[in-house]
Amino acid sequence: MDAFLSTYSGLEPKDFLMQLVMMVIGGLLIYLAVKKDMEPTLLLPMGFGAILVNLPVSGVLTQHSDALGEVTGIIEWLFDKGIEVSEALPLFLFIGIGAMIDFGPVLSNPRMLLFGAAAQFGIFMTFSLATLLGFDLRDAASIGIIGAADGPTSILVSQTFGSAYISAIAVAAYSYMALVPIIQPFAIKLATTKKDRKIRMTYNPKNVSKTTRILFPIIVTIIAGLVAPASVALVGFLMFGNLIRECGRLESLSQTAQTSLANLVTLFLGITIAFKMQAAEFLRWETLLIMGLGLFAFVFDSISGVLFAKLMNLFLKNKINPMVGAAGISAFPMSARVVQKMGIKEDSQNHLLMHAVGANVAGQIGSVVVGGLILAIVPTLL
Repeated sequence: MDAFLSTYSGLEPKDFLMQLVMMVIGGLLIYLAVKKDMEPTLLLPMGFGAILVNLPVSGVLTQHSDALGEVTGIIEWLFDKGIEVSEALPLFLFIGIGAMIDFGPVLSNPRMLLFGAAAQFGIFMTFSLATLLGFDLRDAASIGIIGAADGPTSILVSQTFGSAYISAIAVAAYSYMALVPIIQPFAIKLATTKKDRKIRMTYNPKNVSKTTRILFPIIVTIIAGLVAPASVALVGFLMFGNLIRECGRLESLSQTAQTSLANLVTLFLGITIAFKMQAAEFLRWETLLIMGLGLFAFVFDSISGVLFAKLMNLFLKNKINPMVGAAGISAFPMSARVVQKMGIKEDSQNHLLMHAVGANVAGQIGSVVVGGLILAIVPTLL
């Protein structure tokens, strides 16, 4: 009994109350994952991890005692080795994501790559806004990258810059990715008219040779490495996963990367990120501000893609449905499905899915390239 009391003797009531709040937040994330099916593979381990790291004197965190000395906590160790030192966990996840992506739709219609670039504009707007609100450049850049709609990129950039808000950024990025079916229709309708949304597009797919599919990830990696060397890890691991898929010789490894590897790494990444969800670090007014800025980034990424499509239509004979531009964010394939659903609602014969998929796949490339550019540009500004 004395040992039990001594263990908790140094715990202040205020600290315990904050930890209790964080355990409730953890329970909320689990509820959203299980009941609402919001990114369950990540929000569930993050939620449970938040409970684990906020238990008083938790054994998942490194503890010091007179009897045992220093005892390394497993979640703190995973964070140190898997994210802080090597950034291995988010990079391993990119291999699985790359193996899932079929670049065929964008290769058969290369102009869709432009939407993958245009729909990243919200990142830079949010970066600027966060700076004006008082965040330093590293934190502002980390917050802005939420707009990439790419959780692993958000985690990697924020950790590389040593942001104090990595957990809030991860929660915002994955929560808003899950809310794409709600956020994007609102953003698209803000920037389009009913006439815009009824524009029909024909789909005439071009055959993409196997050689092109194999060369594409190699060429993209080389170009990205020359233009933005800091992006090599991000782009390279994504394209390596895609090369495994397209080479035709590693089918079993491709399936493993798409399923077992991606699922296991996502689970470990979620529970590991929870290390930064300790009450003292997470319960700050900046967390709410970051959630608001993340929403701003998502909305303006979608709007910038729509506006770019409308700009292109000024010069094109065969018009592009502006909604396709919104699919240029990285939330694959949710964003493409949103555009298809909205197109069908406006005109039951207007099928935009393959066009939207092309833009959505381009957004995967755009998000990791912009992440690399941010990593390269911000240190020069400092």
